[in-house]
Amino acid sequence: MESKNRKTSNAYERARKRVKDIKDFYLHLVIFIVVNVIVICTNGKFIFTLFSKETLGNHEFLNWLNWDTYGTSIIWGIALGIHALTVFVENPFLGKKWEQKQIEKYMNENSNR
Repeated sequence: MESKNRKTSNAYERARKRVKDIKDFYLHLVIFIVVNVIVICTNGKFIFTLFSKETLGNHEFLNWLNWDTYGTSIIWGIALGIHALTVFVENPFLGKKWEQKQIEKYMNENSNR
């Protein structure tokens, strides 16, 4: 009976963590949209110094895109995409099945000692 309760508890914890991960992603997405709408509406009213022409010293390098307006969106968008991959795409190499196998392996090693 205790084993069944433990399995139910583990399943509940995994489901709770999954829901929390999805909720955190959607919160990240909403903040991304709100901030980027503000950034695009202010369109160059502030300077994004990480990619300013003076910072890199090459005046021609950044001419193809207004980094003051779109730099935040591009870099943050890449990070948001990575966040989405970690939440919605199961890793076939180090995913749940691999994790479960490793747990069973180490539990068996410890029980043989």
